[in-house]
Amino acid sequence: MTTAMPPATAPRPADLFRHGLRLLLDKDIPAWVALWDDHGVLEFPFAPDGWPKRLEGRAAVSEYMRHYPDHIDLRDFPDLRIHETGEAGTIVVEMRGVGRLVQTGAPFDMTYIAVVTVADGRITHYRDYWNPLAVPRGGAADFTRGDR
Repeated sequence: MTTAMPPATAPRPADLFRHGLRLLLDKDIPAWVALWDDHGVLEFPFAPDGWPKRLEGRAAVSEYMRHYPDHIDLRDFPDLRIHETGEAGTIVVEMRGVGRLVQTGAPFDMTYIAVVTVADGRITHYRDYWNPLAVPRGGAADFTRGDR
């Protein structure tokens, strides 16, 4: 059963984001994807060549994320800081994701900055400034290139 927040409640962007982190920790990818607008855009400005730089639409986000728990076992998001902006519906998030790489058992510890826009209770735009070069070759980041 998915636990996505219904759009009728129109949560604040920060609350929706926190809820999404809980869903990722619970490994409930379908519920996390349900937080997205049908036409939502997920961008990775620092993605190296051969990796996705832009995903358009909920279906593309779903396909990208469906194997995430098979590669990264997220355990916590310490150091979460959510900054409100002067632009309605937009937040800037600083956070750290920690856990382990499923394939090797090695620790996973990644710092992120994200710019997230929400409208009508759904994520419409998410720019994810994570550093894919911080994960060793053959590690969790390879699933983003299609090495499944």
